Amino acid sequence: METAEVLEVVRECQAAGIEIWIDGGWCVDALLGRRTRDHNDLDVAVSRQEVSRLRECLAMLGYAAENRDGATEWNFVMARSDGGGSVDVHVFEFDEDGNCIYGIEYPNDSFSGVGVIGGEQVRCINPERMFQFKTAYPPAAKDRLDVQAMSARFGFELPASYRIGT
Repeated sequence: METAEVLEVVRECQAAGIEIWIDGGWCVDALLGRRTRDHNDLDVAVSRQEVSRLRECLAMLGYAAENRDGATEWNFVMARSDGGGSVDVHVFEFDEDGNCIYGIEYPNDSFSGVGVIGGEQVRCINPERMFQFKTAYPPAAKDRLDVQAMSARFGFELPASYRIGT
């Protein structure tokens, strides 16, 4: 997924008043303020109250729901039929006390990140939570690169499994 397509999604959501937060690999790049690698998709977090509006917005941009194994109402993918990128949607809901009661179990302090994609400021998962999320599973090569870059930029201790040669 290219930078222009990411920014198109972000801008259209902003214009429609839909709050989204960039997650995943693009979040890492946003937090670093530079593109570090290619991305197959754009991960976004959205509140349950906004998910139907997000679906409509993405549909207007040419995205349609993909029929994938494991898709749920709180984690699904919408892809462009023209061969463009895809958006991996992560839905959440908090109760009045800030407890996650639906969907992806984001801690309620996850949504304070601000990053830059293509020179534009975007909302994203904060660095501490993004680092925590990225180190919560066995790393693929791209995850090692993401975690190493975040460790260098933000001073997080690099777990052994993310060091070169492990």
